[in-house]
Amino acid sequence: MFIDYTKVELYAGKGGAGCVSFHREKFVPKGGPDGGNGGNGGNIRAITNPNLHTLQDIRYSRIYRAKNGTAGSSSLKTGKNGKDIRIEVPIGTIIRNINTSEIVADLVESDQEFIICKGGIGGKGNVNFKSSTHQTPRYAQPGVSGESGHFEFELKILADVGLVGFPNAGKSTLLSVVSKAKPKIANYPFTTLEPHLGIVKSGEYKSFLMADIPGLIEGASKGKGLGHQFLRHVERNRLLLFLIDGTEQNPLTAFESLKKELKSYNVSLLMKPLVLVRTKGDIVIDIDHEKWENIPEYLMEISAVSGDGIQKLIQEISNKLEET
Repeated sequence: MFIDYTKVELYAGKGGAGCVSFHREKFVPKGGPDGGNGGNGGNIRAITNPNLHTLQDIRYSRIYRAKNGTAGSSSLKTGKNGKDIRIEVPIGTIIRNINTSEIVADLVESDQEFIICKGGIGGKGNVNFKSSTHQTPRYAQPGVSGESGHFEFELKILADVGLVGFPNAGKSTLLSVVSKAKPKIANYPFTTLEPHLGIVKSGEYKSFLMADIPGLIEGASKGKGLGHQFLRHVERNRLLLFLIDGTEQNPLTAFESLKKELKSYNVSLLMKPLVLVRTKGDIVIDIDHEKWENIPEYLMEISAVSGDGIQKLIQEISNKLEET
């Protein structure tokens, strides 16, 4: 199951208390203070795992509590630190504090690590408060509470190229042809209900990552048809490849409608390089080519079924990625 959003409660460990103790042994009836410090509480860390592609495991473990540090003891013994909790997440995960809406971490590199909630510091034992004027301190510090909070984990797919279009525009078919990805394909709308990734080889030692984003509908930017869940994955893409059904009689209207949804969701999306491609070129129909060629972003016609234009499209995408 593809899970790209979840909420969790995180509680770092509390620091252990410092110890009040005095050195005692035979023939030393009035030894000085020897109370040790408490151990630090455990941290809660997030670390990216390149082998993960979903937040599924986190969704079913909503509460994380790190271990507390143990108290100090006599003979200057420091308490044991609490064990850290490491939460493994996919690359591209954003962690946001729900109460403040602040993004606390944006993890976009492999094996990147971040402390979300820091464990409390252990309290100091009474040996730390000894002075020339106060040689028998009878107090120690309690441990400090660890950080805690409610957080959102949101996954935004990292891909070079994002396929954008209305349902049944041919996005999944194209991805299956140019890569080894196997998204579900059928001749009805909303076949794709979750993003799919595929590696596209563009040369002997060159490749790029392509993402099949589920089809958008009018009102997607307002959440209609799970629009928000789909559109968040477009934000990471370097280039947006718009696919419009070759049988569309008003391609400019369809193209503007797609751009409108992107703009309503996040205006910065339109600052990315946009390329328009006409799909289903194998269908023999009377096409007004002038309507398509009058769109500045229009690149070419392809047919994922017959393979016409596919290699040329891959090369064009590779060139544009190098330019960006």
